[in-house]
Amino acid sequence: MRETQPMRRKLLLVFAVINISIISYSQTIQENTGWFAWFNSYKFSKHFGLHFDGQVRSADDWAFVRNILIRPGVTYHFNAKSNATVGYAFIGSYNRLDDPAKNSLTENRIWEQYIYNVKIGRSSLQNRFRLEQRFIERQTEDVFAQRLRYFARVIIPLVKQETAFTKGVFTAVQNELFLNVQHKDKINNSFFDQNRAYGAIGYRVNTKFDVEAGYMNQYVNGAVTDVSNNIIQLAVYTRFN
Repeated sequence: MRETQPMRRKLLLVFAVINISIISYSQTIQENTGWFAWFNSYKFSKHFGLHFDGQVRSADDWAFVRNILIRPGVTYHFNAKSNATVGYAFIGSYNRLDDPAKNSLTENRIWEQYIYNVKIGRSSLQNRFRLEQRFIERQTEDVFAQRLRYFARVIIPLVKQETAFTKGVFTAVQNELFLNVQHKDKINNSFFDQNRAYGAIGYRVNTKFDVEAGYMNQYVNGAVTDVSNNIIQLAVYTRFN
């Protein structure tokens, strides 16, 4: 019982940050979408490894595939707790508008991130800081902007194990805050870009494979209209050493 008290306090703090971040904006529209994500890491030496994640995201009401994201990277592992990655990301957006200049738009990113992992009893907390250089294609112009993201994710095993968590049911709680740090006038004229709050139930098959399903609320601070996106997400995690 003693281990659960600090964890509860940390989870309450996460939810407090979520609530502060998405506090009452006017002209907010609601969307309901589905996301599928695959996150993969491959460590091929003591210090070096590869990162890859691919995602498919639907349009509102699951109407069609609106976004495809492909994000590879090269990782340097400082130790078991921390690592840094540099990578590239391709984001394709596919719309079905009546008379747009372009019905498909792309965004290319260069990104750098640092991850620090912390053990809290049998649970684990991941802190991730990511900086993105965004090359965004739009209907009338192409723009460049930089964005900073802070991501915190807690995995809480729901099965009792004597050593490290290697198999069984778990719950995951995470939050990610997005901040515009350069050329915010090209995005939404605001330092705050968006927030993603997420909770899921998952199953760890072994040390190399997790699968989970959960709910995410993505709150996007738009230039004119804000969007609250209710997302059902299915995610697969693979790890190879």
